[in-house]
Amino acid sequence: MFGLRAYVVTRVRHGFVNQRLFSTNHFVGAARVAVVGGGAAGFYTAARVLAKTSNVGIDIFEQQIPPYGLVRYGVAPDHLEVKNCISKFASVAMDPRVRYFGNTRVGTQISVSDLRSVYDAVVLAYGASEDKRLGIGGEDGNNGRVGVVSARMFVAWYNGLPEAQDLHMDLTSHDTVVIVGHGNVALDCARILLAPLEHLARTDITNRALAVLAQSNIRRVEMVGRRGPLQVSFTTKELREMTKLDVDIICDRDLVERECSSPEGHAYLLHKRPLRRMMDVLLKHSVRPEDAQKEKQFHLRFLMSPAEVVYSGGQSVRFQTNVLEGLPESARAVSTNNCVDVPCAMALRSVGYASMALCGVPFDNVRRIVPNIAGRVVQNGDAVRGMYVAGWLKRGPVGVIATTMQDAYRTADALVMDLESGSIRNPLASSTSSTSSTSSIDAMLAQTRVAKTSVSYDDWLRIDAHEIAVGVAHNKPREKLTSVNEMLDVIGCSKDQ
Repeated sequence: MFGLRAYVVTRVRHGFVNQRLFSTNHFVGAARVAVVGGGAAGFYTAARVLAKTSNVGIDIFEQQIPPYGLVRYGVAPDHLEVKNCISKFASVAMDPRVRYFGNTRVGTQISVSDLRSVYDAVVLAYGASEDKRLGIGGEDGNNGRVGVVSARMFVAWYNGLPEAQDLHMDLTSHDTVVIVGHGNVALDCARILLAPLEHLARTDITNRALAVLAQSNIRRVEMVGRRGPLQVSFTTKELREMTKLDVDIICDRDLVERECSSPEGHAYLLHKRPLRRMMDVLLKHSVRPEDAQKEKQFHLRFLMSPAEVVYSGGQSVRFQTNVLEGLPESARAVSTNNCVDVPCAMALRSVGYASMALCGVPFDNVRRIVPNIAGRVVQNGDAVRGMYVAGWLKRGPVGVIATTMQDAYRTADALVMDLESGSIRNPLASSTSSTSSTSSIDAMLAQTRVAKTSVSYDDWLRIDAHEIAVGVAHNKPREKLTSVNEMLDVIGCSKDQ
């Protein structure tokens, strides 16, 4: 990883930059593929297509200036090893068959129909940019109180996403934050809120976020889920990281032991060894509420569903307590109608991400995915010629980066199969005349003003080198730029927004 990074930085510093944005001398007659989304799904799809066929050109369109999506803006700053995949993505972006168009919004600046008119194939890999709401009273705040804040946006804030930098939150009016949800994102948020500043200062968390966290009064995080310990969605790795902090991990140990030792629970855990190990870790490192002694506390609560946010002399989240019905693998939370109020400075909702529909693309509004068969987009049961989907937009917002890689590879394999069969070749995109496929594409990009607003991968390398240099000066891996204007200043140009 560091060897490639050094090579990239050297290329930029010494001016060895390959300007490829609107070159027309590559791959006349080659298949042309547009990838919508410059995150993990998009790059893994591109990598697989490049590996499976040489006669192809790929253009990647990303709405942010930086590439890599949630690898940059979603992975926790203290999870640097998870970001190792960036080295693979960088090798894809620097392949002469690939062009990167950052700062380009498909759906507003350029339509999917525009892309389909000049490309053989369009891969939709723009992920899930929204989050599911709780749907409870008081969720949006009251009289200056923040109510419930999106955990997705909180993560984006401390990771430097420009549009998240004005996030309205409260870390000072109370010593407690409530997090609704039992997944890895929820645990990431809890860890960032409770971690010592000296631990975070060695990561690529933004200095702006560090300054806010330095003023935080949060000493307790309540992470609440509607079902029991055997139904949590976080992983053992995430839980172990919490055990390394100087915090008391509090839970209903009697409930955990009871669920694990019941005949149904015991039988279930025989086939769920990772879950069994996680329950062992939880029991080893947790204490009962009455035994907690440390200044900071992480309270893992079960069998509670949010009912409303109450504003009376402060802010509290009112929860209804639940009981479980059914076997562990399909247990259903049933309300008891008893309520518990948890006072807090604010609450974070972390109950899932959601993809958004894009004009001209079939969309399942219930499952919040693009309907597909093996990555081929379908509408009314029929495949849509030349249109593919990968990542969370294909299967829903579940899994880790390795899951996305395998999913993207399957989509890429279907795409290459169709290219080789000739079933999706676009006559305009594949033209071998003087008005070649690349010329047709570039004419369309100029007409839609993408030529004036987009940022190339070479531009990104300059930003990358700047962030690394500033970070090294502060003993950090990098210091992320947190505004579009800052990024444009580094590359020495202005782009229409």
